[in-house]
Amino acid sequence: MRLTLAAAAWLLATGPAFAQGNAAAPNTAGGQTPAATVNPTPATNSSPSPSAVQTNNAVSRTAAAPVPGRNSFTRGEARRRIAAAGFSDVKALKKDSQGIWRGTATKGGASVGVALDYQGNVVSQ
Repeated sequence: MRLTLAAAAWLLATGPAFAQGNAAAPNTAGGQTPAATVNPTPATNSSPSPSAVQTNNAVSRTAAAPVPGRNSFTRGEARRRIAAAGFSDVKALKKDSQGIWRGTATKGGASVGVALDYQGNVVSQ
């Protein structure tokens, strides 16, 4: 016996009473099974909070950057992210006690302090 999608949905909706042949199962008019309701709009993930890692080339995602937190970037990844933000000659990168990579770099011909937080925010100091 093959079940259609509508019949399978109705069986699931009526529960075990119908599946076991219980006379208490609801009766349908004309011997037809009710149509299954399908939601045509897929659910979307519209989280109001920002992602943990910056994925675009914006310099800072957070006004309070650099944000303290557990930083999983390696020294090489930190150097590449700082360079991608428009800095060159990145030197002396060290992760501080707040999980922020700090060092010096050159931008516009001037040497500046730079920081990279766990969210990927790059700021000059």
